[in-house]
Amino acid sequence: MMRPLSVERVFLVGPMGAGKSTVGRQLAEALGWSFVDSDAEIEQRSGADIPWIFDVEGESGFRDREESVLEQLTQRPKIVLATGGGAVMRENSRHFLRERGYVVYLCTSVEQQLERTARDRNRPLLRTAQPEQVLRDLFVTRDPLYRQTAHAVISTEAGQARDVMHKILRQLREQE
Repeated sequence: MMRPLSVERVFLVGPMGAGKSTVGRQLAEALGWSFVDSDAEIEQRSGADIPWIFDVEGESGFRDREESVLEQLTQRPKIVLATGGGAVMRENSRHFLRERGYVVYLCTSVEQQLERTARDRNRPLLRTAQPEQVLRDLFVTRDPLYRQTAHAVISTEAGQARDVMHKILRQLREQE
């Protein structure tokens, strides 16, 4: 039997379509921990979906909600937390993630993101005539922030979610 991990919180960061929720659910199951998606938690707490929050409150209003939710969720023990793609945009949010758990940046290409988000209508930043350009611009802004926040960087470009989950488990065991 493997000894318990000394890490008791894993936070997944990365762009939309990187597989944070899919990998996160599998990782939580493998660890016997709870899984939370911060965007779903924001929707549940506010009683509104993210596109509506963006429309009514703007990105700034959404980031206020997100920062508050992250401040709370990052204190829960035995949690795998999948964050929204922009969770690293605020310094406080990056601090909560980096200081309270083990952060894994799930990175992927813009091409892969386009493929994975093509039919998803719940992505307010992609409601544009040029989603590829939006994703490229977001990458330039956010990639350095993901890397600054993360303890590990794992590509989700090749392989299945299960393979990525096993890579994360290996990383966690190496922290012991």
